[in-house]
Amino acid sequence: MFKTPVAKNNPKAVFGWCMYDWANSAYVTTVAVGLLPIYFASVVVGSEGIVIRNTHYSATAIWGFTVGTASLITFILAPVLGAIADFTNTKKRFLLFFAYTGSLFTILLYFSEKGDIWRTVVFFIIAQVCFISANVFYDAFLPHIVTRDKMDMVSGKGFAYGYIGGGIQFALSFALIAFHKRLCISQAQAVRIGILTAGLWWAFFTLFLAKNLIEIPSNSYSESKANPKKHSFLHYTRIGFIRVVETAKHVRRFKHLVLFLFAYMFYNDGIQTVINMATIYGKDELNLPTTTLLLTLLMVQVVASVGAIAFSKISERFGTKKTVMLTLILWSIIVLCAYFVKTTKGFIGIGIMIGTVMGGSQALSRSFYGSIIPKEASAEFYGFYNIFTKFSAIWGPFIFATVHQVTGTARNSILSVVVLFLLGFLILCFVDEKKARKSEGLDLFNGHIS
Repeated sequence: MFKTPVAKNNPKAVFGWCMYDWANSAYVTTVAVGLLPIYFASVVVGSEGIVIRNTHYSATAIWGFTVGTASLITFILAPVLGAIADFTNTKKRFLLFFAYTGSLFTILLYFSEKGDIWRTVVFFIIAQVCFISANVFYDAFLPHIVTRDKMDMVSGKGFAYGYIGGGIQFALSFALIAFHKRLCISQAQAVRIGILTAGLWWAFFTLFLAKNLIEIPSNSYSESKANPKKHSFLHYTRIGFIRVVETAKHVRRFKHLVLFLFAYMFYNDGIQTVINMATIYGKDELNLPTTTLLLTLLMVQVVASVGAIAFSKISERFGTKKTVMLTLILWSIIVLCAYFVKTTKGFIGIGIMIGTVMGGSQALSRSFYGSIIPKEASAEFYGFYNIFTKFSAIWGPFIFATVHQVTGTARNSILSVVVLFLLGFLILCFVDEKKARKSEGLDLFNGHIS
């Protein structure tokens, strides 16, 4: 049975929601972006790479294809899972399932050692798919827990919690690696322990969401409960597919929403490519020391937590759309500067610049989308949000890896990212904020689906 729903802007519910960002950011920072790419390149694969069917692949290329594969899987699953969660009112249940499955396979990455390439790839893909899938349902709660005027700030607050929580856990892992000799363990062992603790961190702090976030029953769920017939998982899967098809048929009613999704598809591809490939780029292309890479990433976390809140404040004055467009201009400048970076100081400087705009662009995009979708189908629409974003995230790492494979240097791959930011900027110019927000009140499903 569901508890009595709490009112919007309830501090306890907002806190529980933000704490999930605190929880899962340890996985992103320490595992997906920080330690695992470096460990994968230097230990699991090694500098010699591998040969598959007479073709040589570097660790950077394999990593790019792995990240792209995880995005492809989520691209296929997300919208149907979102539709099922909306109809059965199980967003929280799906969120917790994916969160704890993802944390489990993150913990299992501890057992990956030199030569365990395919086991590492499989475990990472499962953890990454679970992380992305859980975020579909996590994001879908935003329109339900706060009013529209609070969305930018709460979304920014969630990202700030994430950068701080992920930064603290990463700092602990960094200290473990820096002082591994005093602890009488190898550097590789210290890295594996850091990955292990990130999985435990993700699992433990998810409990705050489980305790404080209450799911509000929807009309479709009430109708389903009123029907005494027991429905199977296959039945709800069929409903999920039906709802996805119906939403696609009515997509013309959401012109500006769709324009925003296409814009986000391009510029988010650029953001995700930078996030996923930056560390391994620094290791494989610039030959930077591991401590430099990890210290830069820690600095990014600190700066990003401030940037997420700062850009939320800027959006209150200039509007969400204009503020996002500002971040895209800054992203383009940053990536162009990164092309010329050859020194440690330059890499650290680029990291600080990335941290400044990263939180703002992600937080404002999430809140803007949440303010223009029908709330009764929020998980499904965030599933479509995931379709567009993860469809793009498939190609960014693949393009990055392919350019590296063909040209022999990842430096040339950077230029393709600028194009993605510029395309996103141009499409966003045609989005009308006021007209887009009319989508929020549309009744998408007039009849009962059973």
